[in-house]
Amino acid sequence: MRLSFLLIPLFSISTVAAAWATETEDIAGRVIAQANGVSYDLPMLDSQISVNIEGDMATVEITQSFLNDGQMPLEAEYLFPLNQHAAIYGMEMRVRDEIIQAVIREKEVAVAEFEQAAQEGKAAALLTQHRPNMFTQRIANLMPGQPIDVTLRYVQMIPKIDAQYELVIPMIVGPRYEGYDVQLADVASDDLPDEAPKPANSWTISDVPAYPAVAGIDLPDSFSPERVSLDLNLISGLSIAGFGSDTHPLAIRENDTGLNARFADGKVLDNRDLVIRFTLGGETLEAASLSHQDARGGFVSLMIEPPAVPNDAMITPRELVFVLDTSGSMGGDPMNASKVFMDAALKNLRPDDYFRIIPFANTAQRFSNGSTQATRSNIRRARSYVDGLRTGGGTEIDNAIRTAFSTEQPADTMRIVVFLSDGYIGDEASVLRTINQQIGAARIYAFGVGNSVNRYLLDAMADEGRGYARYVSVDEDATEVAEALAADLKSPLLTDITIDWGDLEVHGVTPARIPDLFAGNNLRIYARHNGASDARVTLKGLVNGHMAEMPVDLTLTDTADEAALPLIWARNRISDLTRMVAVGSNPEAADREITELGLEFSLQTKNTSFVAVSETVVNTTGQTATPASVPLPQVSGMSNQAQTTSQAFAGSSSPEPEAIQGFLILAAMTLLGFRRRIV
Repeated sequence: MRLSFLLIPLFSISTVAAAWATETEDIAGRVIAQANGVSYDLPMLDSQISVNIEGDMATVEITQSFLNDGQMPLEAEYLFPLNQHAAIYGMEMRVRDEIIQAVIREKEVAVAEFEQAAQEGKAAALLTQHRPNMFTQRIANLMPGQPIDVTLRYVQMIPKIDAQYELVIPMIVGPRYEGYDVQLADVASDDLPDEAPKPANSWTISDVPAYPAVAGIDLPDSFSPERVSLDLNLISGLSIAGFGSDTHPLAIRENDTGLNARFADGKVLDNRDLVIRFTLGGETLEAASLSHQDARGGFVSLMIEPPAVPNDAMITPRELVFVLDTSGSMGGDPMNASKVFMDAALKNLRPDDYFRIIPFANTAQRFSNGSTQATRSNIRRARSYVDGLRTGGGTEIDNAIRTAFSTEQPADTMRIVVFLSDGYIGDEASVLRTINQQIGAARIYAFGVGNSVNRYLLDAMADEGRGYARYVSVDEDATEVAEALAADLKSPLLTDITIDWGDLEVHGVTPARIPDLFAGNNLRIYARHNGASDARVTLKGLVNGHMAEMPVDLTLTDTADEAALPLIWARNRISDLTRMVAVGSNPEAADREITELGLEFSLQTKNTSFVAVSETVVNTTGQTATPASVPLPQVSGMSNQAQTTSQAFAGSSSPEPEAIQGFLILAAMTLLGFRRRIV
């Protein structure tokens, strides 16, 4: 029997200063790698983010500049995030004086075109979506001293959260834990048992890509902190208040049309997500609707605000089930912030509330076998229990969710599952399926803890659980933020929302399942429609069990005024379809429609990719380009141990500390002749 072992490249420590050419002097960080006795420079990256905000809509351009400072051709690969709600509608590549507009293709066709271009020595760029918030950019034939610029363009609506508009621009992908069975892929294939047949009507979700090397962990700490620049313009006819960021210091300048913002330090290191919040004063957007008409038909967007009902009217006894991530990636600051949150949440329980605490890593534990009433003595014991929790192990979220629904709910209570995690897993689909099957009338409030969490997973959990997601950074304000959020575990104001469209013929309404609305939030509904006449629609819902409704008059245009609206509708429809695939609801038809929408609206999806190929041959050396990933910085606030362990297996996404022990045991069992079927 033969075992194949992972070979981890050794990286030389180098702080050699490069003599930059004028056009590339701003590109950050030189790192030299050694593999199989050959030294080469890893590709470097500089990113420019340009944002234009009008009302609650953002148009974003991200230009990624790749540079090969070595002596041999490279095929660069860059793992990066985008907002999960981004409608990516355009990409272009610039090589020297040649500008190539990327085209949208089915993924397999795009890959074939890219690989053909690579063989022919042409420059090429390929964008691939692995999750709605996780992408890779591949660059073929990145030649020494010849930068390649790739510009991505997307639009998105800016959600209103707790009375403020919140724009999130993710800047780094955290590592992902995929479970022990993924590690078995590192054993030679001829030593594995025959692959088990896939069950009928079951989708296999693609693995997340291998996590790149990290500067300061398994690469020399030679990154320049100047990798990303920002140019943001907010145009508004309304007064702007409270504009700023808790994650990055900004230099803000007001002007006649609104304001401009840049990073106060000029450029920053891409090791945490950028979060910007602001308030629009004066006339509110409560009755705002948008419409668009072109050859494809009509599109409409309708904003829903909750009624102004005091939150006290919603007070009912609750069962709060706290599901607390204690895996290895939560070590250090994230776990400290979680404990602050839990302590504040426990102190704010009402006497008629019940609670449970479920810490989880590889397995789920319990504070008690059933629900515990929120008496002073029980709360005191619970606070001590949480204070004693320690981190370590993998992120088996699915087991924790099943445990949360495994006990009987106290009578006449609302069950609220409060989930705290960084969301660093790769198999999001299994978690969403479990929630879909077991949620019942419960709600899920998801709290992301960290500076670059998996917002796609946590937002999707909240959507599936008709609740909300909030995020706690682990910077110096984490304590204040965590305490404020924990004190505000509020009940929804408007539930069971439906829309009576009257005489207006609509289809493709999204979101397909309208979530509950909370005080200080709003929600946009999108649809395609037939005709361009005015219409009256009626919003309906329940306020503490009592019927509530509001008529809204829509003025539907017969022009193409809101050009971004079809793209945003299509992206939201794709989100609904992606959820259907994940939970197994008619997945074949949903998957086909995702492809059709991607091609019709020229959008990046999991089934479609942008590809750009140069006309000219740039690699005339006769050398095959060496594959090399763009190194990433360490995620801000993440402990060295968690990030180091995530790099230990180059062929997987993110095994966490105790995953190593599990893998070694499995390998030993295999050597002893035990064989285990992988499903």
